[in-house]
Amino acid sequence: MPAIITRILGEGFRVFFLSAGLYGLFVGLVWGLWLAVPYMAPDYGITPPMWHAHEMIFGYATAALGGFFLTAVPNWTGAPDARARFITLAAGLWLAGRMAMWFSGMLPPVLVALVDLAFVPILAAKIATQLIRRPKPQNMIFLLLLTFIWVADLLTHLEWIGVTNDTLQSGLRSGLLSLCAMIAILGGRITPAFTRNAMKRAGVPEADWPVSVAAFEKAGMVLALILPLSVLALGVGAVAGLVALVLGVVQILRMARWRARWAARQPILLALHMGLGMLALGLILWGLAVLGIGNEVAALHVLGIGCVGGMTLAVMSRAALGHSGRALVAPGPMVVAYGLMAVAAVSRWVGTDLNAGYLVAMLLSDGLWVSAFALYLIAMWPALTGPRTERSA
Repeated sequence: MPAIITRILGEGFRVFFLSAGLYGLFVGLVWGLWLAVPYMAPDYGITPPMWHAHEMIFGYATAALGGFFLTAVPNWTGAPDARARFITLAAGLWLAGRMAMWFSGMLPPVLVALVDLAFVPILAAKIATQLIRRPKPQNMIFLLLLTFIWVADLLTHLEWIGVTNDTLQSGLRSGLLSLCAMIAILGGRITPAFTRNAMKRAGVPEADWPVSVAAFEKAGMVLALILPLSVLALGVGAVAGLVALVLGVVQILRMARWRARWAARQPILLALHMGLGMLALGLILWGLAVLGIGNEVAALHVLGIGCVGGMTLAVMSRAALGHSGRALVAPGPMVVAYGLMAVAAVSRWVGTDLNAGYLVAMLLSDGLWVSAFALYLIAMWPALTGPRTERSA
């Protein structure tokens, strides 16, 4: 086996962050083509917009989660890293799910569901065996969120199979909100910590370091868990809208003392703050929209592009650099990618109400998304495929 393939399959962050980047690029290109030339969209048995939404949430994002958890959990617990055999199996299951969704118009819906739903349980089982070595509640909670994501995906397939008539939309929304909950909890842990570490290295006095208020942290975690659960249990309604609105405000309060202004000096840090800022904005917009003020689909794209897209790019690039032995300094193309992702979210949000300009805004947003992932792949290719360097991370 060529050395590069052995290297990629030898560490979870390599294969899954590479897969996430390639798939994010692919789905963006396909979606842009369908927007521009609708008659070229193949027959999936599901509408192209629903395929697009499903694959962004349960395809792209789950690859990013796979790379993160297979890399971070051993560091949290001291457990051995996943072996290449498991990583290859998990990556194969993820890819099989993507192929099943692509050819869903030619396959039995039950088979598509079985293949697509196989990856997350395998990933959860693996990290459960690692987390059990040091079963801290703040880490075990991610297994619950992975369960929410799997159940949300199941709901989408139940409607496509014909078992239910009205679970597709709640499944897509609860899946996206579960990802947002993951980001709220995990991002709230790493963003102030990484900023604090950078300020310490720069010699900034301790009095100026980021501060996390315990009451806001607890409220943020509880509300982040309640939000996707409320959609799974009750559907999209006033309860979910109110929870999202309050969580968005709490997120702003959490971030108020995390020194985002200082982090602007280092793009690799600023990208984390931007992703969480998009989370707060998107939650408030979505909560208001569900309660009757604003456009819900536009708000969902602030969460999907700005928060999930922006935060995964920030975390994947940082982890790829650090775990490949490279300095934690974002290369120039990566810095541009961070900015393009934020602009893509804003253009999609603003473009929703442009009437005649709606399609142009959608194509612009999609083009910015595609460009961001192209730059990510260019910037991170050496870290994801090349040998580890001797420089300290």
